[in-house]
Amino acid sequence: MHEFAHMQGSEAAFRQAEFAERQTRAGRAVREAGFEALIVTSPETIYWLTGRQTAGYFAFQALILPTDGAPHLLVRRLEKPGAVANTWLADIAAYEDGEDPAEALARLLGALGIACPAMELGGWFVSPLLAARIAASLKLEALPDGSTLLPPLRAVKSPAEIDAIRRAATYAEAGMRAGLEACRAGSDENAVAAAMLGEATRAGSEAMAMEPLVSSGPRSGLPHMTWRRRQLEAGDPIFLELAGSHARYHAALMRSAWIGPPPAEARRMMDCALRALDAALDAIRPGAPCSAPHEAAQRVIDADGYTAAFRKRIGYSMGIAFAPDWGEGALLSLFSGVDRPIEPGMVFHLPATLRSYGVWTVGASETVVVTPTGAEPLSSLPRACAIL
Repeated sequence: MHEFAHMQGSEAAFRQAEFAERQTRAGRAVREAGFEALIVTSPETIYWLTGRQTAGYFAFQALILPTDGAPHLLVRRLEKPGAVANTWLADIAAYEDGEDPAEALARLLGALGIACPAMELGGWFVSPLLAARIAASLKLEALPDGSTLLPPLRAVKSPAEIDAIRRAATYAEAGMRAGLEACRAGSDENAVAAAMLGEATRAGSEAMAMEPLVSSGPRSGLPHMTWRRRQLEAGDPIFLELAGSHARYHAALMRSAWIGPPPAEARRMMDCALRALDAALDAIRPGAPCSAPHEAAQRVIDADGYTAAFRKRIGYSMGIAFAPDWGEGALLSLFSGVDRPIEPGMVFHLPATLRSYGVWTVGASETVVVTPTGAEPLSSLPRACAIL
């Protein structure tokens, strides 16, 4: 890395000590699992351990995490200068375009004297074919799976991580306010999306791991729809959701709106969704299981007869995110059967939505930080359905 040494850490998101502490905890987890090293492949976990971030993570990258000592990073040659600038790592290897990254990884492992590492096999960015090539390059029938070792370590955020999420929440709120202000008859979904993206970016947001969700009219009753040039009309329901991003840490926010008075049934559903959200927030307490907020919300929804309009978890972890998802929902959910105790420093997004499918969606969400006494919402935006 000698030719780029002058850039080391110049683009790092946090102090070197923050990453060193994470690496120490991660190495201990690998050692306690009985492995000599772990090959980390998910961009979120590589970032959590090192600060490595780029829009070029579509190209193979791997972090070799030994049980003791500093990690070793392998990236595409084009990505090496950015990897040096993003991280405090002293050992960054590169493979050339046209070179098989599986063979490059095997050579690096051989040079380090690592014969049978575990590997994150459950992520989105390593195909079964590539994993098989890596194993073959190491002359192994298969690599042990270490996918479950590090995600639990990311669930409780450090003060530096929480500060980043708080900043992201201010960007999301700025974008949501602008989106609501842009909702009026005669405008269109693209104008609303542009307002949300523009204001969140002006407020400070970096690239978001997923685009804002903007849908109106009957489209608003379909999950995860986004803008398609539809013109807004009097009587339309509107669904808006976005996340702000600071140093790859995300905070999300969702609101619903109506151009003109909502129908009586929509008002009843909105009232139910807001009471369910309140119940879930009240149930977030250190020591309570992660299932408790979901079950509290579900009781409210079931009692009002809207079970079929919900059919999902009440929330999920928030933190580091790369496309295609702005949440850490694969890391930790607020849902039935999730027994992990809630701890101070966890961060969750709770979207309390009820749908009349293909007709409308109503509800609101909050990103919250778990404190020693409960849940602290990071938005001051009113939750009631905005009547425009």
